[in-house]
Amino acid sequence: MLISQIKGASGEIIVAVREPGAAAKAVKGAESVYALAMEAANGGKSLVSVIEAHGYGETVDLEKAYADGRFLPPITHPDAAHLHLTGTGLTHLGSAATRDSMHKKTSEAAEETLTDSMKMFKMGLEGGKPAAGQKGVQPEWFYKGNGYGAAAPGAPLVSPSFALDGGEEPEMAGIYVIAKDGTPFRIGFALSNEFSDHVTERINYLFLAHSKLRPASFGPEIRIGAAPEDIRGTSRIKRGDKVIFEKPFLSGEANMSHTFANLEYHHFKYGLFRVPGDVHVHMFGTATLSFADGIKAEEGDVFEIEVADFGLALRNPLKVAAEEEIAVKQL
Repeated sequence: MLISQIKGASGEIIVAVREPGAAAKAVKGAESVYALAMEAANGGKSLVSVIEAHGYGETVDLEKAYADGRFLPPITHPDAAHLHLTGTGLTHLGSAATRDSMHKKTSEAAEETLTDSMKMFKMGLEGGKPAAGQKGVQPEWFYKGNGYGAAAPGAPLVSPSFALDGGEEPEMAGIYVIAKDGTPFRIGFALSNEFSDHVTERINYLFLAHSKLRPASFGPEIRIGAAPEDIRGTSRIKRGDKVIFEKPFLSGEANMSHTFANLEYHHFKYGLFRVPGDVHVHMFGTATLSFADGIKAEEGDVFEIEVADFGLALRNPLKVAAEEEIAVKQL
């Protein structure tokens, strides 16, 4: 089942659900996806059973809502500061053609000659998929911001004036809520654009934290439940009526050096991330970047990420913010 949120005529949230390829229906009496998810998490029920208990209303034209700019992120929190945008990197093997060469490079090179990034990648290859009952190696982890940095599908991804680059990162995101007893519950997975500043990151890997403090977009729909083992889609950039970049996008555990469960454990092992009522959008990394192919995105370019199993494509134009004068004042 796919679930999404759009703005109604009076500004209210309409929760829409559908099976892939079918028309969407509004969920009766649903205040938001968050409210439905918390009802399920705190009531010991599945989200699908809660949706079915509410029942279905009128048909929702998702394509028209998208064209009209009425999509919201597929989950929002009543207090945006309680929605956390985070992610992991160095988790994907890349294409089948590069998998062996990457493994050979890390296994044959002397440990002291490897960069920190390659050491982290090697650790994932060797310990990112632990046996049942065991804990695997922890991944690279980063913080992007809170719900104030969540761009709706169709809305601009705004690059700050001081950024050296604004580029897409097509990824899968896990969507989670924390129940009243502190238990994390996964709603499902969604497409995401973990928008980053790759030029800043390349200056020095210690600038990674700076490069990640950018908006992100996810959705338009959440696929409720577990992710497929092998996820295949397309990432592209459109400039006007031309496609200037297009490449396959691979994800899912068949294309990763970590299991989702291992990545989830190493995020939620911190009590800070198990605060009752919070929402987490955790992005799981990628192996596809236009930046790696020498593409520099320009203002007005449209990023598009699509995977058939996850509903509508995620589209966001690039916008560059005007320069701001920032000065701290003494109270």
